[in-house]
Amino acid sequence: MPEWWIERGIGETRFALVDADEIVEARILLDGVVPAGTGLRAALKVAGRPAVAAVGSDEYLLPYGAPGVSEGASLNIEVTREAIAGPEPWKRPLARVIEGDPVPASLPNGEELILPSSGHRLADAGWNDLIEEARGGAIEFAGGALRVSPTPAMTLIDVDGTLAAADLALAGVSAAVRTILRHGIGGSIGIDLPTVDGKAARKRADDAIDALLPKPFERTAMNGFGFVQIVRPRRHASLFELAQDRAAFEARALLRRAAFEAAGPKTLVAHPAVAAVIQAKSEWLAALSRQLGGTVGLRVAAGLTMSGGYAEAV
Repeated sequence: MPEWWIERGIGETRFALVDADEIVEARILLDGVVPAGTGLRAALKVAGRPAVAAVGSDEYLLPYGAPGVSEGASLNIEVTREAIAGPEPWKRPLARVIEGDPVPASLPNGEELILPSSGHRLADAGWNDLIEEARGGAIEFAGGALRVSPTPAMTLIDVDGTLAAADLALAGVSAAVRTILRHGIGGSIGIDLPTVDGKAARKRADDAIDALLPKPFERTAMNGFGFVQIVRPRRHASLFELAQDRAAFEARALLRRAAFEAAGPKTLVAHPAVAAVIQAKSEWLAALSRQLGGTVGLRVAAGLTMSGGYAEAV
C-alpha cells in the first residue's frame, strides 16, 4: 500500500509517496516557504483585482481580489500557490480570501506530517535517481526518452524515440505522466509527442492521459502535430523548478549526502557557487555539526562541478 515517507533535512523537508519501494510522487518544501493550504491572518495592502495582502513583510497576490475589504483592514487568507524558487523570484505567492479562522496546512495531501521509521531511507526508493532526473531533465523509458524544460509560461516535455509513431506516443504519454507525478509538476504542461496519423491513434493517446493522470486537470486533444497541453493545479514548485536555482539546490543536496556519512568531524568540499550558498547559511553548518557530532568545515574547490561536492573526514 502506498505510504508517504518524510525526511526532515537541513534547509528542506522531503516528501515521497512510495509504492512497492518506488517513488510515485514527490515534493520538496524549502525552509521558510509557507505551504499551500496554510491559513493566515493578513492585512489588505492593495485593493482591486488582483489585490495584495501582507503578512508582516511577506506579500500574497489575491487574483480574485478581496471584495468588501478596505485597504489596511484585516482579513483571513489561504495560500493557494507557494513561493516558487527559480528564475522569477519576484513572483508573489498566491492566496484567496477565506471565511473563518485560519488553520495550518495539512501535509502531504491531507496526511499528518510525521517522520518515517528508521528503516525508511528515501535512497532505498530511488531518491538519488529522482534528484538526478531533476538536475538534467532527461529521462529514459523503454523505446525512447523525454526531456523536461521548465519555462516561466509552462513546463515542456519533449518525447523522442525509436518506436513506431503510434507506439511511441502511447509509451511517451505513460512516461510523461509518471514524470509529472514523480516530480510534482503543476500548472500548464505541454507534451510534444511524435506526429501520429489518424484520429483513432491520437485518441488512444488522449485516453491514456485520462486513464493515468489523476484528476483534477484539463487538457486539449492531441493535435495533428502531436502536441497536447495539460493544465493541473500548481500549488508548489516542481523538482525541476527547484533545480533551476542550481547552486542552492546542490548545496542542500550536498548537506543531505553529508548527513548520512559516518559520525565525526567533516569538511565539505564544494564548487564556489555552492560553497557561497552554504557560507551564507551558517545555521546549516551548525545543524550538520550537531547531526554528525563533530565540527564541520567548508573548503572551496574550483575544479568541481556543482553536483560534485563531497564530505571528507577530518
